[in-house]
Amino acid sequence: MKIDNKKLDLIMAQKCLSSEKLSQMANVSQVTIARMRNGSQKPRPMTIGKIAKALGVKVEDLIEMEE
Repeated sequence: MKIDNKKLDLIMAQKCLSSEKLSQMANVSQVTIARMRNGSQKPRPMTIGKIAKALGVKVEDLIEMEE
């Protein structure tokens, strides 16, 4: 699974959240979020779940659909 950065950016903008605040809400390190967003680290399913839960969205709303 891969996070769709455009979707994540949109949701974060709608909720007026910084990466720092998201990391606190999701209990995920800022480094992990940064690496996940720049593509240097593939997020674990649990990490995506934590982020989705913190944002109040479904996991499907955050991931890039693979064909």
